[in-house]
Amino acid sequence: MLKITFMGAGSSVFAKNVLGDVMLTPAIQNCNIALYDIDEVRLEESYNMLCIINKNCNEGRASITKYTDRKEALRGASYIVNAIQVGGYEPCTVTDFEIPKKYGLQQTIGDTLGIGGIFRALRTIPVMFDFARDIEEVCPNAWLLNYTNPMAMITGAMQRYTNVKMVGLCHSVQVCSKSLLKTVGLEADGVTDKIAGINHMAWLLEIRDKDGNDLYPQIKRLAAEKTEKHDNMVRIEIMKHFGYYVTESSEHLAEYLPYWIKNTHPELIDKFNIPIDEYLRRCVNQIKKWETQRDELTKNHELTHKRTHEYGSYIIEAMETNKPIKIGGNVQNTGLIPNLPSEACVEVPCLVDSSGVTPCYIGNLPEQLAALNRTNINTQLLTIEAAVTRKKESIYHAAMLDPHTGSELTIDEIKALCDELIEAHVDWLPKYA
Repeated sequence: MLKITFMGAGSSVFAKNVLGDVMLTPAIQNCNIALYDIDEVRLEESYNMLCIINKNCNEGRASITKYTDRKEALRGASYIVNAIQVGGYEPCTVTDFEIPKKYGLQQTIGDTLGIGGIFRALRTIPVMFDFARDIEEVCPNAWLLNYTNPMAMITGAMQRYTNVKMVGLCHSVQVCSKSLLKTVGLEADGVTDKIAGINHMAWLLEIRDKDGNDLYPQIKRLAAEKTEKHDNMVRIEIMKHFGYYVTESSEHLAEYLPYWIKNTHPELIDKFNIPIDEYLRRCVNQIKKWETQRDELTKNHELTHKRTHEYGSYIIEAMETNKPIKIGGNVQNTGLIPNLPSEACVEVPCLVDSSGVTPCYIGNLPEQLAALNRTNINTQLLTIEAAVTRKKESIYHAAMLDPHTGSELTIDEIKALCDELIEAHVDWLPKYA
């Protein structure tokens, strides 16, 4: 029987989406689902929820088992979905925000780049390497579908330093064109696009209507006419000056570049509608929401599910049936985008079928876009180097070269900040020389 293992199954809402989708997909619904988490309470809640969905939507075809033994959860798996968060909201995410504030360094999301992204990666990559050792032993042919951030650092580290077959998946590619068209008041029906770059900073290289006409001139004209504040202002500003729209939201993009979150120009926060500390608020709201959702999702015996847009079930279906699909995937840059480093993890269109994930050749990005990507890749590669070599110096280098951090703090301040964060995260980090 096909076995699908979900790592971090205590993420109940996300587990519902991905595994509920699996149970609604005829080609793969008769499967063995293995749930793994270190939080036994949340694991039990997700187990109860998925058993109800399996009964109501799948006539009980799937076999669902919960595990606290990681290796046994992985044993014999064909597919692994990864959705872990090492250190959780408290204390680690809060620490990632509060200590930098002491140095005058503000963040919005802090899960991809910057100080927050660096330390989230340093906590997570060693755990992922542990996963890799188990996978190589008990399910060496499995495909790992990674949803955990920071996507490029984690996926890049695994693809370069383990033998695990892996692709990184992110929602931002799927909604990129729709978000832009909604902002400027255009319909998305029949629109096609071409997107490539790096995770959270991939570029909408082409956007065309159903007749093949380039929509960018009309989009840029409509965007220039907007005068009211909205949630997409940073992305629109980048499109105005660099020519192309970017995949990830404005609150993310604002902290990937040195132009907006600046103590010397605090007025930019309001001007561009940048939500400082946004991720902390989201986490608090999600925790409160879960308290109201818990019984509805885990004890409601009438609970059902509708298949979502998440890539997971579609990838597994394509590999099992050999019916190809196209996704936006995070993969090693094996010449796919020649003007980005070969060590980089890039986000490009990929064909998925029974042979696995086959990335598409893109060619050189427009040079200004490649240059922006490289500023983020620098920090990604040095963070991976720090996780692999365990040299504190590489942590310093990663932070010094981060566009936002380097634009706000001195070298001495950056090193002091890193030292303080290393000490605060001592229970989640390996020893650094």
